[in-house]
Parts: sequence; structure tokens; C-alpha cells
Amino acid sequence: MQPPPTRGQLERALTQRIQALYRSQLEHTPSKVICNIFDEKIAIILEDSLTKPEQILASAGKEQLAEQVHEDLDEALQPELKLLIEEVVGVSVVDLLSKATLETGRTGTIAILSAPPQVRGS
Repeated sequence: MQPPPTRGQLERALTQRIQALYRSQLEHTPSKVICNIFDEKIAIILEDSLTKPEQILASAGKEQLAEQVHEDLDEALQPELKLLIEEVVGVSVVDLLSKATLETGRTGTIAILSAPPQVRGS
């Protein structure tokens, strides 16, 4: 039987899978994805998370529309993101909270898990 992964291994796996999800679904790759696991919570930070259409809308002074498009895309991706997280950490996700900031291009997501994932050294 394999020992459980380390926290760092899970965080790296999440980072890679989330980048792949954005690339395949939105044809956009955030410049940086950071995942940190804290007990039964996972913090996910996406740098440069705005797609080209969202950037164009924001540049044209249509910030509200850009925000709405981003929220709608985020909501549409949530079921896949939830499944991806559950596959990587082996624990069910009970809630996903997400917010983006147009000014910085960052998106922050917090996944609330039903229990802490099994990791080596804990």
C-alpha cells in the first residue's frame, strides 16, 4: 500500500490540474496558480485569471459586464473544479467560495472540505 502523499505533493497536483482545467475549458492559462491546504480548507489564488474577452470589456469601460462574464464563467466551471479537487485530495468538497478583482486580475477561491485530506506527516 502506498503511503499518503505529502501536503506539498497534493498542492502541486492541484496547481497543475487547475492550470490544465483553465487551459482546456477557457483556452486561457493564469500566469500563476497557488494552492495551499489548511486542515479542511484549500486556498487557491489565480494570477492573471481574466480571459482576453474579460480584459477587452474592462478596457472598454464595461467593468460591470466584465465582472458578470467572469462570475458566470466561474460559476460554470465550479462543478468541474469541485470534482477535480475531490479527485486530487480524496475528500468531498462541501462549499466553494470565489471572488475576482478586475484591477489586479486575481481570483481567489476557498474550497471547504468535509474533512482534512490524508497527508504524510500529519
